[in-house]
Amino acid sequence: MNPLFAIFGLGWGELVVIGIIAVLLFGKRLPDMAKYLGKSVVEFKKGVGGLETGFEDLNNPTAQAPAASAPADAIRAPQRVAPAAPKFDDVPAAPAAPVNTQVTANPPQP
Repeated sequence: MNPLFAIFGLGWGELVVIGIIAVLLFGKRLPDMAKYLGKSVVEFKKGVGGLETGFEDLNNPTAQAPAASAPADAIRAPQRVAPAAPKFDDVPAAPAAPVNTQVTANPPQP
């Protein structure tokens, strides 16, 4: 048995049941889904291979190229950019309504 299936505890019987369920659920779309799954696995393996190559390059000091210095004419001084949006002045607030400070409350009755 494949060690991958041993991890999940799947035997041949369980795999057959999963296959039957997949056929019942997906039917005519099953070949398209298998094709998509295959392409996804290939892309995943390419990505993992690229990562492995990158890690090997990091661990191999002889393969590292010295950093190229940028030419002096390529470095530009910072520029000031005028804002593109127009400035809006604050709208003056309407005068506040007078507050009645002589409000009395009736105390609760026992």
